Amino acid sequence: MSIFRLLALAFLLALPANAGEIRLKDLVDFDGVRGNDLIGYGLVVGLNGTGDGLRNSPFTEDMLSNVLERLGVNVTGEQFRPKNVAAVFVTASLPPFSRVGSQIDVTVSAIGDSKSLLGGTLIMTPLNAADGQIYAVAQGTVLAGGASVEGEAASVVRGVPTSGVIPSGARVEKEIDFDLSSLSRLRLALREPDFTTAGRIETAVNREFRRPVAVMRDSGTVELDVAATRAASVAHAIERVENILVTPERRARVVVDQRSGTIVLGDDVRISRVAVSQGNLTLRIEEAPLVVQPNPFANGRTVVVPRTTAALEEDEGIKLAEVPEGASLSQVVAGLNALGVSPRDMIDILKTIKAAGALHAEFVVR
Repeated sequence: MSIFRLLALAFLLALPANAGEIRLKDLVDFDGVRGNDLIGYGLVVGLNGTGDGLRNSPFTEDMLSNVLERLGVNVTGEQFRPKNVAAVFVTASLPPFSRVGSQIDVTVSAIGDSKSLLGGTLIMTPLNAADGQIYAVAQGTVLAGGASVEGEAASVVRGVPTSGVIPSGARVEKEIDFDLSSLSRLRLALREPDFTTAGRIETAVNREFRRPVAVMRDSGTVELDVAATRAASVAHAIERVENILVTPERRARVVVDQRSGTIVLGDDVRISRVAVSQGNLTLRIEEAPLVVQPNPFANGRTVVVPRTTAALEEDEGIKLAEVPEGASLSQVVAGLNALGVSPRDMIDILKTIKAAGALHAEFVVR
């Protein structure tokens, strides 16, 4: 794919400065309306010989012994080394206002030397929150996202067979102690803090209720007076607020991914007048060792003589492209495309332009 097509695609996918009206629920998080992370440590059984090697993962054997002891099976002093058991971490997110009996999805990840969790079953695993309390219990068949094949001299792995999910695999056993109706003031936290966006949210909310009920506290917080909204409850106030349409303001931003060579430019990116040159320097090194043997009947030994060939090549032509003052994205695409460089070279060029102070945008490297 040419650099012109790549940047043209980035132009189509990039979010412009005025991206249109967006619902408030997609721009902010409401105070108290949040999920909670859960984690547990358990066992996956029923694997087809792809479990932990108990010599390398002694914690798996200890936990299996404890489980069997709780079930009334005495294995003290016994030597058992099954290959169909794997120790795993179980993670989940408890959604806000989850009630006892509701089900949530869980993710299962091997922590030992198990080669695959495909076809395994997670046995009853308590899930704890940061406060150490148990809020859910997970159990079920693991759906692994990969496959692994191994022979005597080679192996093939597709995806990640040591991690999987269990849809609706955990049942909520305890609710989060949070009373939404007790709030007299509700904070709206912007996911991308910006003073202009916060001011627009304040104006839009006050216009919706036709009275001053919202106040911008800082670039990331807008406070809502629940009593002033005259809503029947806090939930009713949120229901009315979250569907208000607001036009967010975005910062000029350039995002590059060095691993994949992806470049994304926003339409509001501006570049000062600058000239860019790009050369091609190639360093080639070849090793060709020579084996030297002694003459027949000579008292000597065979030695290896190193031979190295090094060459440095550089394109004679110098590519130069000039970007006009205050260029927009379309002009940047046309100017940089004249260089005819690869996306990875383009990342280096953008870094240099930013270092020169000519790129007026936030530069994000991932």
